[in-house]
Amino acid sequence: MKSTLFLLLFTGTAAALWAEDSPLIKARDGSGVYGYKDTPKLPWCEWLVHDPDRPAPPKLDPGKPIVSSPPPADAVVLFDGRDLGHWTETDWEVSERLLVATGDKSPATRQSFGSFQLHLEWRMPKDFDGPWYNKGNNGVLLHGLYEIQIFDSYHEPLYPDGQCAAVYAQTPPTVNVTLAPGEWQSFDIVFTAPVFENDELVEPAYVTMFHNGVLVHNHQKVYGATGHKVLPHYNRKVSTGPIVLAGHGCPVAFRNIWIRPTP
Repeated sequence: MKSTLFLLLFTGTAAALWAEDSPLIKARDGSGVYGYKDTPKLPWCEWLVHDPDRPAPPKLDPGKPIVSSPPPADAVVLFDGRDLGHWTETDWEVSERLLVATGDKSPATRQSFGSFQLHLEWRMPKDFDGPWYNKGNNGVLLHGLYEIQIFDSYHEPLYPDGQCAAVYAQTPPTVNVTLAPGEWQSFDIVFTAPVFENDELVEPAYVTMFHNGVLVHNHQKVYGATGHKVLPHYNRKVSTGPIVLAGHGCPVAFRNIWIRPTP
């Protein structure tokens, strides 16, 4: 199943939209964090979407670099370095047993999932030469709708709800444990699918997540599908969907991707 939403938002066109965006505003506290002040206010808090004045998560050293470990016996191995049989057609490259975001056609899983535990490991390029909005920029779209951000938050002081491990345009991680480009990093995501009855939202989605082994979201409510400079929404009333890797013009590499559907 493919979503028109993620096909529009998470192709090569997205980077161009960022490049033509409205002027960036620096945070009032002098921290250097940049964002926007012409965006809607988030209904559940005092902040705007991509607000530079929203408190940034404190930086925390997650400890030693991650060590890749084999998937559990009941996992569906989505990528093991050999082929892309579980994914839709893509122009990304498989090189040295890694999946590298070298093209504009983002891969999506052929299988749809409801609630699940997802593990993936990723690495930003060490010497990326490109604009600020592409630095380490990628994303993991749950159901093809709800983006967990990948970004170089080791260096770039991007708006808190768009930094690495944020539920994009909604909720920053509780701490920033992003490692430097060139280091392998991990996401472990436990996702509870939204519930609909007769096209009415009965229960929203929730996400619990570890970044580099550190808890960064604990049963965090997902307020709807994500997008750049827009409010979240549950316009697509689905309780299952694909996993999508959303490239943004930066050759982020992936390995050891597996998923465990949960009741």
